[in-house]
Amino acid sequence: MKQTLFTLLLLSTIALVSCRKKGAEQNIKQYDDAQIQSYISANGITGMVKDTIGQDTTGIYYKILTSPKNVSTIIADTSKISFVFTLKSFDGKYSSTDTIENHYDGYVGHITADALPLGLRLAILNNLKYRGYSMRILIPSHLAYGLYGYGSGSTENTSSRISGNQCLDYYVHVINNINGPVADNQATYDDQTIQQYMKHENFTGYTKTATGLYYKIISAGTGTEFVNQNSTLEATYTGMILNNVQFDSGNNGADSVSVEVPDLRPGQQEALTHAVKGTLMSMILPSALGYGESAVSGIPVNSCLRYEYQVVDVTP
Repeated sequence: MKQTLFTLLLLSTIALVSCRKKGAEQNIKQYDDAQIQSYISANGITGMVKDTIGQDTTGIYYKILTSPKNVSTIIADTSKISFVFTLKSFDGKYSSTDTIENHYDGYVGHITADALPLGLRLAILNNLKYRGYSMRILIPSHLAYGLYGYGSGSTENTSSRISGNQCLDYYVHVINNINGPVADNQATYDDQTIQQYMKHENFTGYTKTATGLYYKIISAGTGTEFVNQNSTLEATYTGMILNNVQFDSGNNGADSVSVEVPDLRPGQQEALTHAVKGTLMSMILPSALGYGESAVSGIPVNSCLRYEYQVVDVTP
């Protein structure tokens, strides 16, 4: 009897301790929510809303920043969209703010296949919903890169490694890439990007054409024969995306190379028709006059491009 009573007391004690331990421990969703609440408080963030889509909350917090009118088609997993983004980890050790490099173009359902987190896809579907909208998103770690994080190298390296169990702070802008008279379509977004770039670089004196191309004659040439769309040039040139990362050059602008105008991008062809032998010019192309949605090495999709050309000679 004593032994039985002792056994029952022992089992009761173990059960009580186990219950207390279980009750005291946080699961990953509770841990993430506590981290997000602390982050919001520490950074004075206001206006965040918790995502409550479905029977259980995702743990995502979001704030719609811009919401243009006359946009009614809801984004679905099968929607093809284009968006730019910035992100940083809550611990401040990882930050990526270059919206030229951080550019996605593809189907919503394929976002995670591009090494972007599940939480980003869910937030776009559940909360942002429409093209042309912008939002800030706080993504819990269990919908980001989880226990093991992302990237390679030391966790102290802010350019290549997101630590494990890190919640992420995202800014996302989905570009309205539907053709037509829309206030925030790709062409409008490109023009805003080009104007911001010129302002940042203190560029002045550019002429804008009806196609959205910007060009500037830096030094007038001495020739009399204008370049046409069938010309062959001797030229030096450089090409870069609008974070000033160079992706192409004709001998690094030193020795001239032969350039067939018909082989160039539409924006290059248009700009060069304003050049003669000896012209030094700069041109900034909206994405539609560059490579558009095509994937090209060193050039993100839907990228605006800047070229500088020195026309050494022109063969009609």
